[in-house]
Amino acid sequence: MTAEKWGLVCNEIRSEIGDNNYTTWIKPLAFKDLQDGVVSFNVPTSFVGDWVQRNFGDQIKQHFMRSGEQVDRLEFAVAPKSAVAPSAKAEPANTKTAPTAAAPAVRQPDLGAPLDARFTFDSFVVGKPNELAHAAARRVGEGGPVTFNPLFLYGGVGLGKTHLMHAIAHELRTKSPHLRVVYLSAEQFMYRFIQALRERDTMGFKELFRSVDVLMVDDVQFIAGKDSTQEEFFHTFNALVDQNKQIIISADRAPGEIKDLEDRIKSRLQCGLVVDLHPTDYELRLGILQQKVDHYRNQYPGLMIHDGVLEFLAHRISTNVRVLEGALTRLFAFASLVGKEITLDLTQDCLSDVLRASDRKVTVEEIQRRVGEHFSIRLSDLIGPKRNRTIARPRQIAMYLAKQLTSRSLPEIGRRFGGRDHTTVMHAVKRIDELRAKDSQIAEDLELLRRMLEA
Repeated sequence: MTAEKWGLVCNEIRSEIGDNNYTTWIKPLAFKDLQDGVVSFNVPTSFVGDWVQRNFGDQIKQHFMRSGEQVDRLEFAVAPKSAVAPSAKAEPANTKTAPTAAAPAVRQPDLGAPLDARFTFDSFVVGKPNELAHAAARRVGEGGPVTFNPLFLYGGVGLGKTHLMHAIAHELRTKSPHLRVVYLSAEQFMYRFIQALRERDTMGFKELFRSVDVLMVDDVQFIAGKDSTQEEFFHTFNALVDQNKQIIISADRAPGEIKDLEDRIKSRLQCGLVVDLHPTDYELRLGILQQKVDHYRNQYPGLMIHDGVLEFLAHRISTNVRVLEGALTRLFAFASLVGKEITLDLTQDCLSDVLRASDRKVTVEEIQRRVGEHFSIRLSDLIGPKRNRTIARPRQIAMYLAKQLTSRSLPEIGRRFGGRDHTTVMHAVKRIDELRAKDSQIAEDLELLRRMLEA
C-alpha cells in the first residue's frame, strides 16, 4: 500500500462526502502504513481521529477493500505538528495546490453547522431597522484588521441575525480562504464540550477552538445557566481576543439582559460593538416579499400575482420574517398546484391560519404573566395589595403595557389588577412614561417585554 494509492482512495471518498467534509476531516489524515489489516494514520488531534473513526471509518475501510487491500480496522495517532500535514502524494489527483503555500495542519470544521447557501449579503434586504447591523456585518465580512471585537448582533426571532452570520462566513471564506472560520450554534458548542469531557479530550477541544481565525457563535443565550460550558466559553473568548482573532456572537437580547449568563461574560460581550436588529417596518417587509417574488418567478414561470397581494401580506404579517417568507412560499406552491392566479381572495383562503395567528391579540393576563416572570414576582403579589417598591414598580410596568398593547379601557385594566381604580392605572401609565425617558434600565425592560409579548 503506497501513498499514491491512498490518494486514489481519497478521490473516491471526496466524491461521496463532498469537498467541505473532505477538506475538514479526510485531508488532515497523514497515511503511515498498512500492515496485517491495520491502516495507520497520523492526525492533528485525537478529536479529529475520533470523529473520522465514528463518521467515516466504515467508508474508508470499504474503499480500501475495493482497491484490493484487506483492512480490518483503522488506527489514529496524534503526531507532532510537523508531521500532520498530508504530503502532496496523498492529495487526490484532481486537486491543485499552490507550490509555495503550505497546507494548514487542519482546516477548522463546521462542527455540524453547515452554511446555508441562500444566506448571503446579496439576498439580505436592507432597511432602516437593520441597516446598522448590515453595515457592521459587511465590515467584518471584508476581513482585514479587527476593528471591533466582538461583534454582537441581537434581536427577536426572524429578524435576520442568522442570515447575517452566514453571510459573514460566506464572505470571509470567499475573500480570505486562508482564514479558518468556524460557525456553530451555542448548543453545538456545548455539545462538543460535553463530548470532549466524556472522551477525556478537553485539550483537543481547546486546541480546536482556540486555533481558529474567526469564531461565530449563534444564539449564545442557550449557554446561560450551564456553568461548565460558560467557563470554557469564557476562556476560549479570552484566548481568541488575546490573539486578535475575530469573534461574532448573536442572541435574542442584549448581553446585559441574558438571564443566568455570568457577569464576566456579559462584560466581555459588551466591550465590542453591540448592534440591535429592530422589528421590521412595512417598507422592509414589502422589500423582502418583492425580492422573494423575483426569486420564485424562475421556479414558477407564468404564475401571476395580482396587485395589492404583497402589500396585504406586508401589513398583516408583521412580527416574523420567517413566517412572512413561509407564507409566500406556501402561496406560490398552492397557486401552482391548483393552476390559479394569486389573487387577494386566494391569499386569504390559502393563508387563513397564518393570518389568524398574526391577528393574535395580547391579553392583560399574558402581560401579567410575562412581567411576573421577568421580575421574578408571583402573580398573586402583582395583582395583590402589597405596595413595596419591588412589587409596585413591576405592577406599574404591567399596567403601562396593558394600556399600550391591548384595547382594554382603564377601568377594565384596573379591575384585572385586583379591582384598582382607573385613576391608579392613569398614574401608573404617566409614571412609567416619565421614567422610561430618563431611566435606561426601565426603557430596556419595557422594550424586552414588548418584544416577547409581540413575538
